[in-house]
Amino acid sequence: MSGLTRPEDWSEACAAFAQWPYGRAERFFERHFEALQIGDGRAFATGYFEPEIAGSRTRLPGYDFPVYALPSDLVRAQAGDAPPLRDGRMPLGRYDAAGRFLPYYDRTEIDNGALANRGLELAWVRDPVEFFFLQVQGSGRIRLPDGAVMRIGYAGQNGHAYTGIGALMRERGLIGEGAGQYPGSMQGIIQYIRENPEDGRALMRENRSWVFFRELTGDGPIGALGVPVRAESSVAADPKFVPLGAPVWLSLDRPEANGLWIAQDTGGAIKGVNRFDTFWGAGEDARRLAGTMSGRGRAYVLVPKGTLNRLRSQ
Repeated sequence: MSGLTRPEDWSEACAAFAQWPYGRAERFFERHFEALQIGDGRAFATGYFEPEIAGSRTRLPGYDFPVYALPSDLVRAQAGDAPPLRDGRMPLGRYDAAGRFLPYYDRTEIDNGALANRGLELAWVRDPVEFFFLQVQGSGRIRLPDGAVMRIGYAGQNGHAYTGIGALMRERGLIGEGAGQYPGSMQGIIQYIRENPEDGRALMRENRSWVFFRELTGDGPIGALGVPVRAESSVAADPKFVPLGAPVWLSLDRPEANGLWIAQDTGGAIKGVNRFDTFWGAGEDARRLAGTMSGRGRAYVLVPKGTLNRLRSQ
């Protein structure tokens, strides 16, 4: 955790908010918060959204790609069975029949059926490319054959590091404006995969990370704080640097992302100082904005008044 604030630092602002007049938000933040720049303050923000893809609760013709629930054999190693991670936690993996701790199945192994016939299928979807990007987003909607919607959210991950396939394409000269190159947006990456299905499938498998899901009820995808995230209000951040729940002010070269956001979520690719992922909701406009969002500028974290003096005294 960031260590910037303590739970008790927020008590005064939270108590005041319960009685604060509607429509006077600016005065509320002026009175109870102060701006803190982390590091050099230079920010990079991308976007995410809640995708909707076609699927079915049961396997039907044309619905061939499983959405898996969290497996019971995905566990953290016991002390002494594997080296700890850099943050001190034990790695995720599985124990085999002989009691040996092994890495968990990666994307290729799961694609090839490593988890088949274990009753883990929450649903089946039509399009593996759309599902890949739903996994990147971490939550989404499945439009069922009868028109109903099944909402799914992040339940866990297989322990393998996330690899951004856009970065791989850039390294290989596939991103750009020249002949044979593609835009660096989500839409451009999908275009490459569709136009090069074999190479595209191999590219997706280079991201060995696999996300498991649970069915959600309610009116929005659930963020890391356990509450629904809101379009154009919620942002994912790295909790090592930004306290979850803190307001964040972004001033970027993408004006649609400028303004006040609340750090309510995290993400496998959202790591480091002043790295943010803005949430845009659901639908085609959200997909377009999230897929093309790449903003640079400055970020300020708003913390309860008195925090800066306390930190300086330490």
